[in-house]
Amino acid sequence: MPRALWKGAIAFSLVHIPVTLYPASAASELDFKMLDRRDFAPVGYQRINKRSGEPVPADEIVKGYEYEDDQYVVMTGEDFRKANVEATQTVDIFAFVQSEEIPSYHFETPYYLEPTKRGAKGYALLREVLRRKERVALANVVIRTRQHLAALVPVGRMLVLNTLRFADEIRAFDEANLPGGDLAQLSLSAREIEMAERLVDDMAESWHPERYRDTYRQYLLALIRRKVEAGETRVLAEPAEAKAGAEGGAEVVDLMALLKRSLEARGGKGEAPRHAPRKAAGGGHGARKRS
Repeated sequence: MPRALWKGAIAFSLVHIPVTLYPASAASELDFKMLDRRDFAPVGYQRINKRSGEPVPADEIVKGYEYEDDQYVVMTGEDFRKANVEATQTVDIFAFVQSEEIPSYHFETPYYLEPTKRGAKGYALLREVLRRKERVALANVVIRTRQHLAALVPVGRMLVLNTLRFADEIRAFDEANLPGGDLAQLSLSAREIEMAERLVDDMAESWHPERYRDTYRQYLLALIRRKVEAGETRVLAEPAEAKAGAEGGAEVVDLMALLKRSLEARGGKGEAPRHAPRKAAGGGHGARKRS
């Protein structure tokens, strides 16, 4: 299990069920760094005054809300502390609703709720009642200093807490240009609908999440591995002035460039040095980035 976010309780009327809250999802994005293509040095982030173009010290930066164009209200740390909800570490249930009443686009982030030994009986009670009544529990909960609306959903033997987006966080779609419900007006024939239904039936299957993969990420990782194995890497080299002034420091160089220059000096056309096996002249795996 991942590291627990907090230990608290589910408050179900007068019933308190001790639980531990765990994150149920993990980001799998690849971390690409911004580089200067001239020397492949990392490009850092710097706070710049957009008016003067000068760097701004961290202690001179404040947070402001733009209530009109170029008109700001400055907020202090004390303002945020006063507005912040108290981290009660309680999943405070206030209602029960049918699960199909909550549109899918309201669901945001899942978390696992694990009972302590003292909470096992109450946990099982709530889970079974939700399952038998086919309802989910609506609750308020604080996670990482922010208050959330949440739904407790029974999934197998687990109670999953899924944070929900508030109504004002959902963009209205009533102005979207959508086709109406009059299928005849859209010239949709009964035959077309029948064929579409047959296609859906033919493609129907059970839900097996382990079958689905992030093929975009897998392709990028495979491409990165092939580039490393082919020696298509770039090593950050220090500027010549810095290397000249350094004493005793390890020199970081582009190995591929040095190999190429060495071969050119020996024969000009990729001729291998006489004392080395000819296959060593190809670059290949010998050009991998070393760290």
